[in-house]
Amino acid sequence: MSRKYFGTDGVRGKANEGSMAPEAVMRVGMAAGQLHRRGGHRHRVVVGKDTRLSGYMIEQALTAGFLSAGMDVFLFGPVPTPAVAMLTKSMRADLGVMISASHNPFYDNGIKIFGPDGYKLSDDMEQKIEELIDNPSQLRLAPSEQVGRAKRIQDAGARYIEFAKRTYTADTPLDGLRIVIDTANGAAYNSAPPALWELGAEIITMGDTPNGININEKCGSTHPEAMCQRVRETRADIGIALDGDADRVIIADENGKVIDGDQIMALIATSWAKRGVLKGGGLVTTIMSNLGLERYIQSQGLTLARTKVGDRYVVEHMRQHGFNIGGEQSGHIVMSDYATTGDGLLAALQVLAEVVRQKKPVSEVCNLFTPLPQILQNVKFKGGKPLDDVKVISAIKDAESQLGKSGRLVIRPSGTEPLIRVMAEGQDESVVRKIVAELCGVISKAAA
Repeated sequence: MSRKYFGTDGVRGKANEGSMAPEAVMRVGMAAGQLHRRGGHRHRVVVGKDTRLSGYMIEQALTAGFLSAGMDVFLFGPVPTPAVAMLTKSMRADLGVMISASHNPFYDNGIKIFGPDGYKLSDDMEQKIEELIDNPSQLRLAPSEQVGRAKRIQDAGARYIEFAKRTYTADTPLDGLRIVIDTANGAAYNSAPPALWELGAEIITMGDTPNGININEKCGSTHPEAMCQRVRETRADIGIALDGDADRVIIADENGKVIDGDQIMALIATSWAKRGVLKGGGLVTTIMSNLGLERYIQSQGLTLARTKVGDRYVVEHMRQHGFNIGGEQSGHIVMSDYATTGDGLLAALQVLAEVVRQKKPVSEVCNLFTPLPQILQNVKFKGGKPLDDVKVISAIKDAESQLGKSGRLVIRPSGTEPLIRVMAEGQDESVVRKIVAELCGVISKAAA
């Protein structure tokens, strides 16, 4: 059964409209709360958010829904998504909720829900929540004497900072390292910089003045150009760019060159293998990761497993098959020894620890393989199924034939935005660019 509200990363949409309107958000809280009332104890849900203007509205609507379902609500304010996941389990909550649309613009928002184990809800549970949302007559409000209470938790960010610092594994601190840290005017603006500073680094901050509407605006992991420029200007040793909810990271070396999630995963996996702490014999990533990563990992005697796009599917495979590292090219890096979801700061700390151990520049430590030319382009569409168009199907077959066995083609609808993503990679960049351009043209016509 197709899902109406939940996508690949929770509920997401334009704030104050549709599934992100206050009444709809309140029903999400009511439904999720009802389904997670187990036993006679006082039930609790922890709620964090990023810095979007609409976060205030959605926080209050969700709180009303959970309280009416008889759950006590603990409000964190702005904290990273991985902090919510960690604190859900740490505080023995029945649910954890992050209010964020991740890397999307400020006018979007979303709801990510974590179970008591700190992992995102299963597809089955999300389906049950949707069924309750669409059938309000089945929603059961708590009796008057069992309505929940709400409370602000002031030290959530400090708890996360201490947790993050404990994952830094090098024997020596970050003394002498100059780090540019771009927090995307998002959820980590008041946690990532102090964590790095307390570990000994000299920090240069940017994207740390949120005003409600500048989250992800020409900054952060989806727009790393400004961070790369600042690295060059300040002669920093490394740049770290997080996204709006800080569950992904992109690195820049000392020359201001971008290092994506594929290179980060390659570094952590091989480092862990040498130290004897890698589990599963390799790593898990998605169909979007570069073939260069796959070939490099295999050359190191390790394995690489691929899943559908979405960190939730990476995590599911990791849990089922005993891996302890996985992630996405976009910078979602999941290290299950430490966290249940992607954590940009923790991944950056693993990179920094390896830089300290090797005592080499970031450009030498982090560039482990040469990626194959890979081109990704998005096509906007308003509705329908353009990928079912006969001309589109024919164009895809022709493109696959041109790429042959030495390349790959991935075409998929985005799970979070009204876009069709077209990705191709192969040995010849000019051929890859031509294929992507032609495919996008055909899909655009079908989507018109």
